[in-house]
Amino acid sequence: MREKMYPESGVELSPFISRHYDRILSMASMGHYHQSIRRAVKDMDIQPEDHILDMGCGTGYNTRLMAAHLSSKGSIQGMDISEEMALQFEKQFNEDHRIKFTDQRIDLPFHLDKRFNKVFISFVIHGFPHDIRHNVIENAFNHLEDGGSFYILDFSEFDMDSMPFHHRAIFKAVECKYAFDFIERDWKFILKEHGYKDFTEHFYLRKYMRLLKAVK
Repeated sequence: MREKMYPESGVELSPFISRHYDRILSMASMGHYHQSIRRAVKDMDIQPEDHILDMGCGTGYNTRLMAAHLSSKGSIQGMDISEEMALQFEKQFNEDHRIKFTDQRIDLPFHLDKRFNKVFISFVIHGFPHDIRHNVIENAFNHLEDGGSFYILDFSEFDMDSMPFHHRAIFKAVECKYAFDFIERDWKFILKEHGYKDFTEHFYLRKYMRLLKAVK
């Protein structure tokens, strides 16, 4: 296992959690998480020939849902650093020429020789310190074609104290310290400062989960 860069973060997962990640999320949300993911992918309005960058792709669960909307001319580039998740991802897409995997940190500057119609990140950016989140946002911007869309599927902005007790207890039990900072910030304002515009929102799970679309 690689040494964690952010010891207080929940983004860099242990091998055990990585190996059983999809199952753990399903159990923790009583099945609602994956249902919401499917709705979010549908709301992305993926076109058959889209080229998508999946930042922090994990096991490839979301990639598989997006790939179902693509023709043979579309493609998805997955990026992650977990060896366990990479094994699951590559095994799943071993014979699919449209899907590629890159072992790459998304929180440090990187340069691919390709631009994408869409960049997607799901429940990853909230786990970084805020100054590092700006690197992720810039990486997405630099790899979008003009007019391309950045999709952030993550927690929405909400007041922790207004949550029902049982929801609040689960959130506090499973989330890292950076998630509490994430839900308090104005993400449309932050993205606008990075050059994004034309925002669209879709909400799920009683509006605690949001797909935020921003256009380059």
